[in-house]
Amino acid sequence: MQLRSFISTMTHVLEPVVQKKLRYFMCSLVFVLCVTLLLSIFRSDRMLWLQALTYPALQLSVKPTVSQDPTVGNTVLKGDPAHLLRVNGSRTFLMSAYLEHRTTVKEVRVIAIKLRSERVALQCSLCCQDQLHVSTAVINIHRDHFRFPYGTTDILCPLPSGCESPTHVAITSPAIKRAEKSEFEFLEIKNQKARDSSFPHNFTCCFSAMYNFTNVLQLVQSLEMLQLLGVNRVVVYKTNCSADTQRVLEYYSGKGLVEVIPWSLAKYLKVSQKAKPEQDPGDLHYFGQLPALNDCLYRYMYRSKYVALHDLDELILPQSVNSWLELLPLLEKTYGTERCYMFENNWIPSEFALPPPPPKTLPPQDQWQNISGVNILAHLYREPFKPWLRQNNFKIIINPRAVFATTVHGVLKSKKSCAWVDRNLARMYHIKPRGQTNLEPQQLIYEGRLLSYSTHLTSAVNTVLRETGLLPEDSMN
Repeated sequence: MQLRSFISTMTHVLEPVVQKKLRYFMCSLVFVLCVTLLLSIFRSDRMLWLQALTYPALQLSVKPTVSQDPTVGNTVLKGDPAHLLRVNGSRTFLMSAYLEHRTTVKEVRVIAIKLRSERVALQCSLCCQDQLHVSTAVINIHRDHFRFPYGTTDILCPLPSGCESPTHVAITSPAIKRAEKSEFEFLEIKNQKARDSSFPHNFTCCFSAMYNFTNVLQLVQSLEMLQLLGVNRVVVYKTNCSADTQRVLEYYSGKGLVEVIPWSLAKYLKVSQKAKPEQDPGDLHYFGQLPALNDCLYRYMYRSKYVALHDLDELILPQSVNSWLELLPLLEKTYGTERCYMFENNWIPSEFALPPPPPKTLPPQDQWQNISGVNILAHLYREPFKPWLRQNNFKIIINPRAVFATTVHGVLKSKKSCAWVDRNLARMYHIKPRGQTNLEPQQLIYEGRLLSYSTHLTSAVNTVLRETGLLPEDSMN
């Protein structure tokens, strides 16, 4: 009983002291938290200002990075990083902005890469005649993302009244404190004027995801073949390549044929090197191929009459005429205008180098033996065509003004449906290593269409290799 009485007495005496110390501790804790929060806000605001200076707007000029040492000609060099803007408070990266003339309500379309699972509101700040108009953005993630965490995204900014031709746009998160206009990170809005005729280019080819590229000979052959077909602009989204490849790209850039866009995304995301996440996990599908293709579509929407979306190892060859200039009027007459035209894929496995049937002959090509890459004129046999597989790996030529969103094979949204091109009018040849084809040489089918171009092609390729220093002068004799 005495012990209980003692404990009761001490509790009564100490309780005020404990409560006082507890109140003191809580007040101190609140003070520390407030100071920490204020410092974080100050640092965040300062970082926002610094980021506005350090994140550049999208610039697509070619920056020569070639080592002229011939001993490293086939060594893959580090690629130039892509120029993206990160939206503060969001895992969204902005590529480029274009004025959209074709929708009922005129708007600005910003092409972006976004984390699909993130639920965040975004807002547009449009520059119009020295005025800043702020509106809510509409976010549209493309359905073709191949189950990777990030996907190609259209951020749509409707134009407010009195803002018909905005010059720049900034995309921000409402969660971030609104900054002054000078602190925003703006993208220039391109495609200010629509046109439906008198284009600078007849045909533009978009080559996305050039990575670890050392296939110099096939690159030169493909670029020369495209010119024979009527192509006058090729856009290359380059992740990285060999020094010899870079030398060729700079040569064609100087000629005005090629535009090289730096496309190494390692600074921003972990890109997959495969088409599916189970093949190679990453943040984004296949070196960012999809956003690159959509950017190319809009970049040349009003600069090119037609745009072709296929890879460097693919060629769409007419069968009854000799060029795309002759082919496209036939396709428009047969299938209608404002269509996308789909060309079936024909595999030409480069593991097989068989002679053409007599009396077919080829120009001499011994001088190309020391050039890195595949010689397309040495591979003239395709795998048997299977009609039920025609929807696999096909590629397209489009009227870009009739397409709103594209994907690797076909389009996602367009004014009209696509049309399959009869293989007797044109077909695509895909010349690449096939690995295990389970085919014997006698099962392959001869395809000699390339030989129609071989004389002019060989002469043109030799000229380029000589002028780039990849082919010695004495080898031409």
